[in-house]
Amino acid sequence: MIFIFIAGYLVIAFEKPLKVNKAATALVTGVLCWTVYILTVPDKEQVLTQLSSHLGEISQILFFLLGAMTIVELIDAHDGFEIITKQIKTTNKRKILWIVSVLAFFLSAILDNLTTTIVMVSLIRKLIDDKKDRWTLAGAIIIAANAGGVWSPIGDVTTTMLWIGRQITAGNIILKLFIPAVVCLLVSLLILRFSFKGNFQKPEIDFEQGGSTPSTEKQRNIVFAVGIIILLLVPIFKMITHLPPVMGILIGLGILWMITEAIHSDKDEEDRKTFTVAYALRKIDTSSILFFLGILLAIAALEATGQLHQASAWMDQKIGNQNAIGISIGVLSAVVDNVPLVAATQGMYSLDMFPTDHYFWELLAFTTGTGGSMLIIGSAAGIAAMGIEKIDFIWYLKKIGWIALIGFFAGVATYILQQQFL
Repeated sequence: MIFIFIAGYLVIAFEKPLKVNKAATALVTGVLCWTVYILTVPDKEQVLTQLSSHLGEISQILFFLLGAMTIVELIDAHDGFEIITKQIKTTNKRKILWIVSVLAFFLSAILDNLTTTIVMVSLIRKLIDDKKDRWTLAGAIIIAANAGGVWSPIGDVTTTMLWIGRQITAGNIILKLFIPAVVCLLVSLLILRFSFKGNFQKPEIDFEQGGSTPSTEKQRNIVFAVGIIILLLVPIFKMITHLPPVMGILIGLGILWMITEAIHSDKDEEDRKTFTVAYALRKIDTSSILFFLGILLAIAALEATGQLHQASAWMDQKIGNQNAIGISIGVLSAVVDNVPLVAATQGMYSLDMFPTDHYFWELLAFTTGTGGSMLIIGSAAGIAAMGIEKIDFIWYLKKIGWIALIGFFAGVATYILQQQFL
């Protein structure tokens, strides 16, 4: 099983040269791990019970992502994000650096780091003509979006996983990680601003979006306001009802669905199809959700067979220090996807060992969220920016990676000192 898992990881890591989609590899790896498990034990019913339990937990994450991504796609279909982007008028490089970074930082806490990166990188394509200037800003957006995602329960997939898994609570993660996240961003931006100065040229091409039947300003404002309010109310819904976050996102999606159907009821089928949930669902990157499913299934198999607990015992014996373990996992997340890393750590350390809101879980949320900024392929935000702007791997490593590394350790140091003295 371990051999299958490692082999699957290697194929995922070398997705580009092998030309094998990582979602396909993840699904094969996940199912093969459970197949090996059930064929090598006499008690088949126990394996099926364990699988059912893990599928229940995994489905919460997948349906939460599906609901949140659909809401964001509905806002985007109505050009809701234009409400923000139209307010930026400066041509000063340093000003735009701070504006887009701060926007990305707070937007990622409300939405998520992946969606925020897509929106903000699309924005700078409308504002800036020079490719290298856009690359630099894209690097700042990646750092900002990843830092902003760690202090919100819905800002990053891994933070959401920890929240749904009851390792952290919404209020506490905001309280404990906001200042370290701000320090991580500020240190990175203060370094970056020294090499990013002057004015930029706006592109001659008009990148304004819009179809043959664009939404009206009133419709745009309604969908944007309702969508953002729904996303903000998900943690509150959980605290009041004690239902899992997926229930909050699903009822929110249902409400927004009703509203979009109502405000476009006077249009014919052809004109309103781009504003429907069915259209939004087609635009969602379903392969990413299937990738999470495969990886989480593989991790669940390793947890069910006790492999992860053995790994945690080895780390405790060889490393021992909680800070060192958390930082090591964070640095590793720049190379290996942080979703399986966090899933593996959740399996390695039980809530009996580290209860809800324990220091270790908060440190893990921060390191795995911000550690991915060190490499362009280290986070979903980085991969999205790379796909949109065709950013060169080596360029990012030389120009942005070392800045992200300094910001990462500044944020970690802030969290550790904050915990000790406050």
